[in-house]
Amino acid sequence: MSIYQHYREEERPFIDQILSWMEQVERQYQPRVTDFLDPREQLIFQQLLSGQSELQWAFSGGSENAERKRGLIAPIYDNITAEDFSIELLEAAYPAKFVTLEHRDVMGSFLSLGIDRKKLGDISVRDGVIQLFTTSDIAAYIHANLLEIKRAKVSWDSVDPARFSPEKLEWVNMEATVSSLRLDAVMKELYRMSRQQAAERIQKGLVKVNFRTVEDVSYQLAEGDLISLRGKGRGKLAQVKGTTKKDKQRITLEKLK
Repeated sequence: MSIYQHYREEERPFIDQILSWMEQVERQYQPRVTDFLDPREQLIFQQLLSGQSELQWAFSGGSENAERKRGLIAPIYDNITAEDFSIELLEAAYPAKFVTLEHRDVMGSFLSLGIDRKKLGDISVRDGVIQLFTTSDIAAYIHANLLEIKRAKVSWDSVDPARFSPEKLEWVNMEATVSSLRLDAVMKELYRMSRQQAAERIQKGLVKVNFRTVEDVSYQLAEGDLISLRGKGRGKLAQVKGTTKKDKQRITLEKLK
């Protein structure tokens, strides 16, 4: 039985990478650390590593309740420490009295510099302060090159991760029963709209799954997937709980208030 049959075709490169690293760690006795993973990737990582007798694994996003985390694979006898994840917290102040910055403004500035989203962890923009977790290997590049966001001058400092003050996010749990795990069917419940309305928004390119635009209404979701609809906020397929007697799927959804 192939391991790939449990995952999507587009997830194969990620799976291959983790399997390759597992083999390298076993052979070379050197730990490997991933980039920042979204919740779906964390779930796959955990599933691949669970039950390994010669390897251990751990996550860290820099703060206890981080959404995006780096995964680490190490020999079973290693002592894993926070330093092994090579995560830095960068902080910059901006004049909130004169300019309004949002999460998407900060993200857009990073992407415009060619910085891969996977190199960035959780981001907080509040009370005139930007904080973000990043990998140590690009922290110096950010210091030197990201000097302005939306016409606001910024200067970065590396600070103690304990200073991270996350944006106040409140997730609301919803239990639902859906005919399938198709994107349009799940969106119907998540955003309280008809499947036709969901399909129209998907086909217009307004929907992202795990930060990637998806225009296929029949796209099959899986546990841990993040869903965002432009103008309507973000949600996630938190849990697939099984099927009913009528062969429908019982799921738990979470939506950002």
